[in-house]
Amino acid sequence: MKKSIKPIDARGKDDGRKSAKPTLRTIAAETGLAVTTISRALADDPLINLDTRKRVRAVAQALGYAPDRAAQRLKTGRTNVIAVLLDPHEEILGFGTSLLYGLTSALQGTPYHIIVMPNFVESSNVEAVDYIIRNRSADGIIFTRTELFDERVRLLLEKDFPFVSHGRTEFSLPHPYVDYDNYTFAYEAARRLISRGRRKLTIILPDNRLTFRQHMLHGFMAAVRESGIAYEIGEGITLDSSAGAVRDHVRTRLQHPDAPDGLICPGEVSALAAIAGMTEGNRALGREYDIVAKRTSRLLSDIQPMVDTIYEDLTTAGERLGRVLLKRIADPKASDLQVLMAPPLGGDGRTATG
Repeated sequence: MKKSIKPIDARGKDDGRKSAKPTLRTIAAETGLAVTTISRALADDPLINLDTRKRVRAVAQALGYAPDRAAQRLKTGRTNVIAVLLDPHEEILGFGTSLLYGLTSALQGTPYHIIVMPNFVESSNVEAVDYIIRNRSADGIIFTRTELFDERVRLLLEKDFPFVSHGRTEFSLPHPYVDYDNYTFAYEAARRLISRGRRKLTIILPDNRLTFRQHMLHGFMAAVRESGIAYEIGEGITLDSSAGAVRDHVRTRLQHPDAPDGLICPGEVSALAAIAGMTEGNRALGREYDIVAKRTSRLLSDIQPMVDTIYEDLTTAGERLGRVLLKRIADPKASDLQVLMAPPLGGDGRTATG
């Protein structure tokens, strides 16, 4: 005769009852503490002893406890969710992974969790923002690929909904953002190429609708006008162009007179593609041309150590995005919600470790 198998409870004990989702009472029974103490400890109440808070969190994790979000929302009006609208493009290596790693670090020890939604190049995803606001499906929003007059920013400011953008806008009303100083990146990159005796410079820029294209272009133009050096803007290709399109553009340009011998690339993929085009055109890196590229990983420096690079720390950017958003959620009247990250310019990027 077959033996019946009894289910086990949340603590792994066979008590003949159905297995149930762990609750605050489950943790209380395991620790011997009151349910109210468990609740306050999980909320990181500073009035609860730190060792107790750590012990409660450890037991909750071991039991697989997850708060009932519906109940929390009814009680507090909050979801404990951060929505991230993330562009899935691959032209900037490690972009999404690094941002999320930094953001996760900023949220560690808080009750917040992350949901990620794709933010495609051809759409600003304002519909997704509107949906989140109307349904209160998150307590705050982080998004990338910020535009000059971004409709997402306009909507979020009108609704007074917590957010922070990765990048700035041209709106006169200030809003929370974390951005990289692309003006200084392009200016410094051009100055480095000029100092190496390059005769004509070119730059690959982001798409027209993105704000950081303007910052990059202005920095580049400031440097070439100061020096009086010849220049051109790469037409028909952008940061979002495929590696093959960038390679073909560079190779084709070499077949015409007065081709640039100094290139500025906003990402490692575009730099490697430009090198491939130059190689196919029989140009030698470091002798007949030079490149300065924005670096977000070690790949370019490991493969092409002769390329000068300027680092953008995306992990730190993600962490600061998280901290700015937490500050905005906690205090709608908070100031100092704008962060501009300066490129590290000490020394030659060809030996930098980032």
